[in-house]
Amino acid sequence: MITMTPVAIAKVKAILAERNEESGLRIAVAGGGCSGFQYQMTLDKEPRADDRVLDLEGLRVFVDTRSLLYLNGTTVDYVDGANGSGFKFDNPNARASCGWGETFEA
Repeated sequence: MITMTPVAIAKVKAILAERNEESGLRIAVAGGGCSGFQYQMTLDKEPRADDRVLDLEGLRVFVDTRSLLYLNGTTVDYVDGANGSGFKFDNPNARASCGWGETFEA
């Protein structure tokens, strides 16, 4: 399964509140990037037929079953530091990564 730190959950909830949206967060893996796969995070109103729906402290998270194969055990965090801010994926399935951890090889 996928977990998110309290900081990451709070950031997504703040984005939703700022946009006044009643959406969930879609986390997916797509082909591309310098290592073969890249992470995607988008807002989505409803789950799709092949989604697993997670409730993380009141935040609905949608993950399709194919992406879950690559994301199982992943923790998503939000970092804000001198090098910039953004979501960070700690994926135990990644053998290599590049692009500040935005892409990975499985």
